[in-house]
Amino acid sequence: MRDFETESYKLGIPLKTRHNEVAPSQFECAPIFEEISVAVDHNTLLMDIMDRVARRHKLRALLHEKPFAGINGNGKHNNWSMSTDTGVNLLAPGKTPKTNLMFLTFFVNTIKAVHDYADVLRASIASAANDHRLGANEAPPAIISVFIGGFLTKVLEDIKERVGAKFDEQDEAILKLDLHRSIPELLLDNTDRNRTSPFAFTGNKFEFRAVGSSANCANAMTSLNTIMAETLKNFKKEVDALIEKGEKKEIAIMHVIREYIVSSEKVLFEGNNYSEEWEKEAKKRGLPNVKTTPLALDALLTEKAKHLFESNNVLNHVELEARHEIELEKYVKKVQIEARIMGELCTSHILPPAFKYQNTLIQNIIGLKEIGLKEPAFANQKQILEKISEHISVISEQVGKMIEARKKANALTDSRAKAIAYCDDIKDTFFDKIRYHVDKLEVLIDDSEWLLPKYREILFLR
Repeated sequence: MRDFETESYKLGIPLKTRHNEVAPSQFECAPIFEEISVAVDHNTLLMDIMDRVARRHKLRALLHEKPFAGINGNGKHNNWSMSTDTGVNLLAPGKTPKTNLMFLTFFVNTIKAVHDYADVLRASIASAANDHRLGANEAPPAIISVFIGGFLTKVLEDIKERVGAKFDEQDEAILKLDLHRSIPELLLDNTDRNRTSPFAFTGNKFEFRAVGSSANCANAMTSLNTIMAETLKNFKKEVDALIEKGEKKEIAIMHVIREYIVSSEKVLFEGNNYSEEWEKEAKKRGLPNVKTTPLALDALLTEKAKHLFESNNVLNHVELEARHEIELEKYVKKVQIEARIMGELCTSHILPPAFKYQNTLIQNIIGLKEIGLKEPAFANQKQILEKISEHISVISEQVGKMIEARKKANALTDSRAKAIAYCDDIKDTFFDKIRYHVDKLEVLIDDSEWLLPKYREILFLR
């Protein structure tokens, strides 16, 4: 670990803490906050350092989002806020009614941005590996929602109820004083945040927890910054329109804030994001739940996305279409490689020891029969032999079918159709089924015959 710290220090990457996580040999590294462009560069350098230092010690740093089934995966928690050019955090509660109104403005605009552009955020975190992680062990689902805590939920409900058509300067003064008294307490309320949420408010920042561990954070952060810029521009237009009609500025701001609270409240969720009940509830609310990368990436080609990125001078429609094509190709290549490796491992490393142990059991049964022993004496061996034969048969059959499915997918010329074929007809159809039968063989076959490290050996080094 000292090498890791030394290399990071040489490259100027500020590290705050590193500590054990839930899975065996899993660690979390928490860097000190900095401007987003620098933070993204440092994060990318850090990934390279971890890989090089691990290899120096004859180890491997696994950055895959879900390297092991059944236990916690890996992700990046992008802690994000906004500040003025003098360093004032716009998502931190202030000491005066005016500064708390500023906090509310940016806080509610963030919720509105996530609500309106949830599909763009989902596309920004889409990858073959992250599809394994989202919705699994300690990872948020593919449904983009926002957690703000019970205290702030009540604050927004109060604004919704108290800011009406007859809202005047006296009402505004009373409400601002009430907010001034209550909002600073939210720092205490949000210390124990909802860890199942993909986008949680954590005191003076939001935490985008759905980004994959192998991802470049620039993708997600570019999208988040852009949707925020667009939402704030629209907010200003709406406030200015009310001011032109004669409303006082602060009252106009409160009216638009209330409208945004009402229009985006369905994206707020305080419960367990992992639960099936939330999936059903999210569907009722009309929230998108796009579980696979090929379909999630469709959001990049919508007219809404094109306007979003073009109007903010981030990406034009040609660049968006190019990125869509590249991401689809990346998806196809990754799943294609996994399918090829899976087939090769089965035929070269899984089935040969299975055949060998199968023959050992056959010879054992024949030998016991020849010396005159009855059926009960080799019933256990026979039962194991039947199980091994069944698993061998299914693996051989499924690998053959998977190869044929790959050939059909490779013949497709449309990138989106090919990506969907690799997702639905190859990954979803064959991967888990083949994996299941390989896992069964792993526990049945003589340990000395098994060519690969067993699952427990990878997790817990001998």
